[in-house]
Amino acid sequence: MDNFKGTKSYVATEDLRISVNAAIKLERPILVKGEPGTGKTQLAIEIAEALGKPLFEWHIKSTTKADQGLYEYDAVSRLRDSQLGDERVNDISNYIVRGKVWDAFDSEKKPVLLIDEIDKADIEFPNDLLRELDRMEFYVHETKELVTAKNRPIIIITSNNEKELPDAFLRRCFFHYIRFPDMNTMKEIVDVHYPKIKKMLLKEALDTFYRIRDIQGIKKKPSTSELLDWIKLLLAEDVPPEALRNTNKKDSIPPFYGALIKNEQDVHLFEQLIFMESRNR
Repeated sequence: MDNFKGTKSYVATEDLRISVNAAIKLERPILVKGEPGTGKTQLAIEIAEALGKPLFEWHIKSTTKADQGLYEYDAVSRLRDSQLGDERVNDISNYIVRGKVWDAFDSEKKPVLLIDEIDKADIEFPNDLLRELDRMEFYVHETKELVTAKNRPIIIITSNNEKELPDAFLRRCFFHYIRFPDMNTMKEIVDVHYPKIKKMLLKEALDTFYRIRDIQGIKKKPSTSELLDWIKLLLAEDVPPEALRNTNKKDSIPPFYGALIKNEQDVHLFEQLIFMESRNR
């Protein structure tokens, strides 16, 4: 039985490991929600690596239709070839373009299938996949072919909560919400990526990071991935820990703040916070 324990490059909390392994045992898709930048998409990649499975990634856009994950019939190319007298037109299968679900179903080895940001698509998108994900098969009408999964995929579905998902779909999923990492977990995550970072610099960086996230009214809280980008810059430029300690209005914004704060409203809020703190000293 497959058992996910995390990887050297991905810190998986105990509750996340339990959820992933429960979904695998139940043979249910796992629906993963959480703030952007908390590692939802990366989770599927790490599961595939840890378990030695092939990975198929289907990244959803606002225009994506459920059928595109199964297959698409390229009628335009067939018409063009017909006009050119190409013999390929005699076999309609030449114009069937396989989707990621079909690729996963056809895998000789049990695969991991990522359906990324499902909430970006139309509200009916999840329901349109119910039958296929339940029965592990679908019908190709053009070729009159029934495609059946050779091995049931481990299905990871991510959502940023941009819209509610249908109840019928939710009933068929195992759910997990990735909570934003606390200070100790974040230290583990940073240590995986930057094991040689000095303790004092890490302390000051995390203090600043969580300070920004805790600002009342902030529009865009910095994410884990943005913290890692910021630390990479601090290390590359050899920024000393004391440069992150803000003591007056002039030095209120930390170095390379653009990696953490992404709009002028939040910059202004942070400046106000530092200014008020300096006046209260």
